[in-house]
Amino acid sequence: MDNRTEEKSFLLEKVLKNLTGEYQKEQLDKISLLRRDKVLSPVIYIGTGSCGIVAGSGKTTEAVRKYLAEKKIPATIIECGCIGYCSEEPIVDVHLPGKARISFRKVTEDKVESIFSALFSHNVDEDHVLGQYRSILSEAWAKVPYIDQIPFFALQNKIILKNTGHLSPLSIDDALAHGEYRSFYKTILNYTPEKVCDIVELSELRGRGGGGFSTGRKWKVALTTAGDQKYLICNAEESDPGAFMDRAIIEGDPHRLLEGIAIAAYAIGASYAYIYLRSDYPRALTILEEAIRQAKEYEILGQNIFGSGYNLNISIRQSAGAFVCGEETALIRSLEGQRGTPWAKPPYPAESGLFGQPTIVNNVETLANIPGIIEHGPSWFKGIGTKTSKGTKLFSLTGNVENSGCIEVPMGTLLSDIVHRIGGGTKGGKKLKAVQIGGPSGVCLPASNLDVEIGYESLQTVGAAIGSGGLSVLDETVCMVDLSRYFTEFLQKESCGKCIICREGTKRMLEILDGITRRPREESTHETLERFKGVVQLENLAEVLRDTSLCGLGQNSANPVLSSLKWFREEFEEHIFDRRCAASVCRDMRTFYIEVDICNGCNVCQKKCPENAIIGVVKAPHFIVENKCSGCGICFEVCKFNAIIVK
Repeated sequence: MDNRTEEKSFLLEKVLKNLTGEYQKEQLDKISLLRRDKVLSPVIYIGTGSCGIVAGSGKTTEAVRKYLAEKKIPATIIECGCIGYCSEEPIVDVHLPGKARISFRKVTEDKVESIFSALFSHNVDEDHVLGQYRSILSEAWAKVPYIDQIPFFALQNKIILKNTGHLSPLSIDDALAHGEYRSFYKTILNYTPEKVCDIVELSELRGRGGGGFSTGRKWKVALTTAGDQKYLICNAEESDPGAFMDRAIIEGDPHRLLEGIAIAAYAIGASYAYIYLRSDYPRALTILEEAIRQAKEYEILGQNIFGSGYNLNISIRQSAGAFVCGEETALIRSLEGQRGTPWAKPPYPAESGLFGQPTIVNNVETLANIPGIIEHGPSWFKGIGTKTSKGTKLFSLTGNVENSGCIEVPMGTLLSDIVHRIGGGTKGGKKLKAVQIGGPSGVCLPASNLDVEIGYESLQTVGAAIGSGGLSVLDETVCMVDLSRYFTEFLQKESCGKCIICREGTKRMLEILDGITRRPREESTHETLERFKGVVQLENLAEVLRDTSLCGLGQNSANPVLSSLKWFREEFEEHIFDRRCAASVCRDMRTFYIEVDICNGCNVCQKKCPENAIIGVVKAPHFIVENKCSGCGICFEVCKFNAIIVK
């Protein structure tokens, strides 16, 4: 037996199947080495998720390889997923024999040599060190904080993301060494499908895609509904702009998702499962395809799994990127090769879904929770969170915030703590205006309403919803009218057009918002009257959309407008009556002037102006012809002397 076959056998027999934990000492040592709890030679972890690659981790990896080759250092490089701290990428961790694993931030290719030279001399580059990991097997670095003490991580409780950043997403051996697929093995050898549904229902896990329906109860409907074939669909569409939680799970720990899918499929009696993956995620696609291939090679997927008689095949289908296909019935029609439009319920997919058969659609985060519930039991999961919202929730923290990234917090965490403690507050100390939660069809909560707990019911008390987990921080430079117009335009374009209310209602809302921000001097008297008439109708129109649209996209498309009108009505009134935008964001409401006492006639603004609206001669003050100016702001951006002001 060669070394590779021997290691595979050990992983399957000792790690996967030994559920009692009664290992011999030599087996424990081997498992510790496989998990890299302790190392015999240097191990270097480089975050190569999509966020890391954008930040330059590819070049960093090459620089690390070059350094190790030149210094002849026998080290192992692990290209892992992102640990969530996206604003500090590229992140590189180094685990030296006998020392704790230490993490460095913003390690661009030009920083590699100085950081590594110092570290291999047992010195720490204080400018780039992020923190170190706790370990009873290794000596801690002096004067280096622990990762769990850093504000970004201190309030997090990583359950779904616990292995992300610690293993290679392209290695099933890493996944097995970290205990993955043990819950699946335990499930099909010890539990009936009915028992699995009972366990998940008792855990009170609710769908993380936005609806918040009981996962266990949903599964029971499919299990008890007769059908020639049942299907499990993993919704990895993640079409919300700015959301990247699903991508983080897949790119960092794909086998956890596959295990959740396998358990869910077994629980509803399905032998076929589909992953409906966003087409914009090429790296996630590559990782998932390799993970499925490896799972089949290890006979964890396929025929007669673990000798139980249970068969399961998982296929990937790429979406076309339509936002509406995040809705489960539109997703199913898309999978069938039809136009992605929702249908009126009932029937629900659990009763009649894909090809008319009982079908369960769960999103990535929901399914990634399942292995932990099976491993630790429903009471463990219920012990996390609030009375009505159990477990943790993933958020993509973005916007005008110091610390951005993918976070996992217990239900019940205050929204203000996410913004101020985890996020570090607004960039540059600017005044916090609002937090937009729930994706493009979510709501904007003012800074005064952030002391609310994360939870399905608690957020409803302030008119908000968790949604899929998008969370954007907005500072004083954001115009709420412009933001409402932006989201309305997105939702109008993404409307499938099936129901008139959504198709025409979102279009009319966008026309009204465009009118509010239109350049005053370009309006006729008739257009001005139409604008005022539209403004009066805006709120009523939004409420009709919410109450009468066919699916969630239309029903929630009014949320950005309604919430902005509720909390920031003064900004709408300012645009309507004063015809000005205090944030100087709305292009048609900006008026630019040149301070003649400051302008030195460098002529840069005149050359860059696309409308030829700037006049003047070299070395003499210039002037802006207001009637020609389109308000693009190019002159403001290129002026090096701050001679151009905006009102």
